[in-house]
Amino acid sequence: MSHARILFIPTNATLPARFLLIDREGRVVGRGELDPHQAETPPWMRTIAVAPGADVMTRWLDLPPGNMAQARIAARWALRDQAAGEVDGLDVALGAAPVDGGPRLTAAVSAKLLQAWLRWMETFDIRPDAIVPDNLCLPAPLEAEMLTAAQMGADVALRGSTFAATVQPDLVEAIAGGRALDWLEGEALDGALAAGALAASVDLLQVHDRRERGQAARGWRWAAGLAAALLASPLILMAAEGLRDRAAADRAGADARAGAVKLYPELATMKDAAPEALRRLDAGPPPGGTARAMAAVFAAVERVPGAELDDATLGGEGLRVTMNHAAFNDLDGVRAGLVEAGLAVVDETSAEEGGRMISTLTIGGAR
Repeated sequence: MSHARILFIPTNATLPARFLLIDREGRVVGRGELDPHQAETPPWMRTIAVAPGADVMTRWLDLPPGNMAQARIAARWALRDQAAGEVDGLDVALGAAPVDGGPRLTAAVSAKLLQAWLRWMETFDIRPDAIVPDNLCLPAPLEAEMLTAAQMGADVALRGSTFAATVQPDLVEAIAGGRALDWLEGEALDGALAAGALAASVDLLQVHDRRERGQAARGWRWAAGLAAALLASPLILMAAEGLRDRAAADRAGADARAGAVKLYPELATMKDAAPEALRRLDAGPPPGGTARAMAAVFAAVERVPGAELDDATLGGEGLRVTMNHAAFNDLDGVRAGLVEAGLAVVDETSAEEGGRMISTLTIGGAR
């Protein structure tokens, strides 16, 4: 009986998608294709998706020691020159930190392209457990002066000890730079790809899955929003009414409006002043630049015993950070530290997971 499916994402959504069926011992026991025009959905099973490596930037980077969020931020800065400055739209995934402190495997992919791959798989009713670039599924050669090579559709995947790329055939010689090529083909290639995909040295869903989890928990945080004047919204007011606490909701709404007008006097004549103020805070860049904002975030989180920063994303809506902590009221200490630093804080989500709290905050313009 098949234990897992290795699904190869095609370079074009209209093309059939090849897949391998793997048993519990990791052996290839079947092969097939998913036709984009087929009506029936394939049977459910654990699925590892293999992405076209030409669409993924794979590097081994010297990153400073620290937690995942700090390492990912450092990776973004290191990739900035190589990505022509367009790093805000990338999802950056990291491999395990080397025990010897050497370069760390880093893979970056367009968040929009990753979402397109996921939507394509949803048409087959498939939600992958992981997505890994095709070149990282190849085994690393034992010798430094060699590269493992394999034909992947119209392209060629190359893998070294700290190198991986998928390129057009006419670029292979130049990329190899004189290194010998160990070509894999046929059943040997399928076996190697299956083993590499199941080992998943890096998962491109690393950031995406955390973002999805946070979005699913949005409805949980209404009580915290009611306590923070600027987070009052029509949804929070409705929740308060449902709990027969109309008076408290009215007070929160009035406080929210007063706070919004204090921040932005031009909103005094606007009916929905609080939501508009929240939108502006979300969109406003952190004062003093992202580096200053991140320094304040690290300092605020370190003040709270047991709190850790999990992730940080730089984008057009400001700086969004995710932290895990022991108790909900830990947020008060972090928020106070950020406010002292002149930063505005918007609570995005908070949810309990494994006995810990996972919270996402957006750091906006100065108060």
